[in-house]
Formats: sequence, C-alpha cells, structure tokens
Amino acid sequence: MNAPVLSLSRRLRVSPFELRSLQGTKTASVYNHLVLPTCYESLEADYWHLREHVQLWDVACQVQVEVSGPDALEFMEYLTPRDVSRCAVGQCIYTPLVDECGGIINDPLILRLAEDRFWISLSDSDVLLWAKGLALGKGFDVRIFDPDVFPLSVQGPKADELLSRVLGDSIRDLKFFRFIETTIAETPVVVARTGWSGQGGYEIYLREPGAGIRLWDTLADAGDGLQLRAGCPNLIERIESGLLSYGNDMTLENNPIEAGLDRFFKLGKPTDYLGRAALEKIAAEGVSSQLARLIIAGEPVANPRTVYAICNEAGEQTGAVTSAVYSPRLECNIAFGYVPVDTATPGTAVRVMTPAGLREAVVTDAEWTAY
Repeated sequence: MNAPVLSLSRRLRVSPFELRSLQGTKTASVYNHLVLPTCYESLEADYWHLREHVQLWDVACQVQVEVSGPDALEFMEYLTPRDVSRCAVGQCIYTPLVDECGGIINDPLILRLAEDRFWISLSDSDVLLWAKGLALGKGFDVRIFDPDVFPLSVQGPKADELLSRVLGDSIRDLKFFRFIETTIAETPVVVARTGWSGQGGYEIYLREPGAGIRLWDTLADAGDGLQLRAGCPNLIERIESGLLSYGNDMTLENNPIEAGLDRFFKLGKPTDYLGRAALEKIAAEGVSSQLARLIIAGEPVANPRTVYAICNEAGEQTGAVTSAVYSPRLECNIAFGYVPVDTATPGTAVRVMTPAGLREAVVTDAEWTAY
C-alpha cells in the first residue's frame, strides 16, 4: 500500500527552514503542528550517513514554551518530579512532565535562560494550554507563551568540526547539556550541546524566524569536505541509542517509573508537584510492567503502526512492542516494549506477534547484546 501524500495548508505552522529541509525528502510526518522530514535517501542510507558524517535537521517542530516571571521556578517545579532548582542558568535538563495521576504529559528538555526564565523544549504534545491552565488555576505569577523559537539540529561525528568553522574552536569545549547565547550570520541564537541522536551534536535555537534560510545556508556553506547534507531523526539510530519517542514508547497512559524515566529524578524532592501522591503510591506498590529492550528473531520487521503484542507460551498477550526496526549494524531486529516485571530481566525469552507471524524474542541489555 502506498503511503498518502502529506497535504500542506496554513493549518500547519511553517518552519523557517522548510524551503531547504523539504528539498529531497521522501517522507515526512506532522509533529507539534509542523512538518518533520522522516527520510531522505532511505532509512538505512540515512542511518549510515548520520553515523559517519554530519547532517542538518529541521526540528522546528520541537516547539518551545517559555515560562518567565516571579514564580517561574516554583511553577517549573510543579510540573515535574525532577528538582529543577538544581538546574543552573545555561544548563539543560531532560525530565518528564506528569499529570495528577502520574501519567506522562511530555518528556521535554528544559533550558534555564535566567533565574526566572525557562524554555520547555517539547516532544509531540500540546503543553502550552495545559501549562497556562495550571498556572491560572493555581495562581502562579508567571507568563507562559510560545516565543517563536525554532531549533535546527546539527548531528553526527563531524558536528564539532562544522560548528567550530562557524563559531570557533571554543564551541568544542561546550559541555553536554549546556548552552550558550551567541550569533550566527548576525542572527541571535542559543546553541546547546544536545540532540536526539547518540552520535553527538548541537541544537541551534533560532530566535528570528525570518533568518532561517540564512542560518541554514551559513552552516551548509561551512560544510565543505564534511559530506554535510540534510537529515532527520533516524529510527534505527534512535532505538540503538536508547532514545524513547513520546507517543510511541510512552503516552499519558504510562508513568515514568514503568517507562524507566525515574533514573532522571529522585522521589521526595523538597517542593510539591502535580502527581506527587500518585507517583509515590506507584513507587510504593510497584509497577506491573516495565519498558525493556528486545531482540526479535528472524527477517527484518517493520516499525508497528500501533503496537505488536507480546505473548506468553499460552498465546495470551502480556505486553506490547512499541517501536521496532532492523539494525544493519547489529544484524538483528531491535525493539522497545512493555513486558511484565518478572520477565524484564535480560536473557528472558518472550514471543512477539508481528504481521509475518509469531516471532521468538529475548529481553536484552543496554548494549543490545545478541543471543
């Protein structure tokens, strides 16, 4: 079945980089009301290029929500179980936002631009109105708005070399999960040592949407000899790197403990937050399922449109595969999936119902050790 062609209209927001990033893309999706390229040459070719060279990603869809004002820190604390007070100005932290039941609203990167000013850099869900409603209902003295800031990502092992040609060698010293405010092509930007790949790179937050093409072309012109080209988040690479996708590997129906995000925070932080009682109860009672990494035997399997059932020996569904792909480097199918806690230990055998039939699978460790 041929995939439908994406129809564009003013209902979708326009990326400042769209005139460049959509050239040559074969497939795209809609993410946070913007267009996100998903493949250029092929999934595998894009993967190998990302691992070996450097790419420019149009990730303007990584929408920002700005929170500023006298109660900005107190409000940010209210959104997440992570202790935001430990985030210094110039630092980024990754953390889940949770609702009153402990369900995951989003798993953003939070940037602290000043003592009383933050950006919430979002995965694909509508957080702006949720945050505004919470602030109004609880009486926080904050301003919450979309600052019209659009990220452009530079990812791959040659990202340091590319950025050093534009900003000088000092950019190589920027620590992971830190950012600086600077200019590129006379345009104010925030440059962070972050990105949705395991290959290393930067995210450049454009503050003047009208300068998007100039920013893109400046970086492209600096890429001589680096085999620089347009790219996008890659399914193979992100699963290999252990990067979860909100809406796929976790939703509002999941809590951060079963999704394994509790490694980014400790329960019992000094300040109160929405969902605190719910999370503490979940932690005390224990979860029934856990997100695990899996190796699925056999020929390559496609990423599920929804999920693939994980079954026990009796054929009963006990869990679900949320993301899956064939890794040409590891030469096997790798996947994320929720399994019962008592089968989450590496080496445990399970079965996965795929479109090609029932497949043997095994829970594996963080290095995707083959069995």
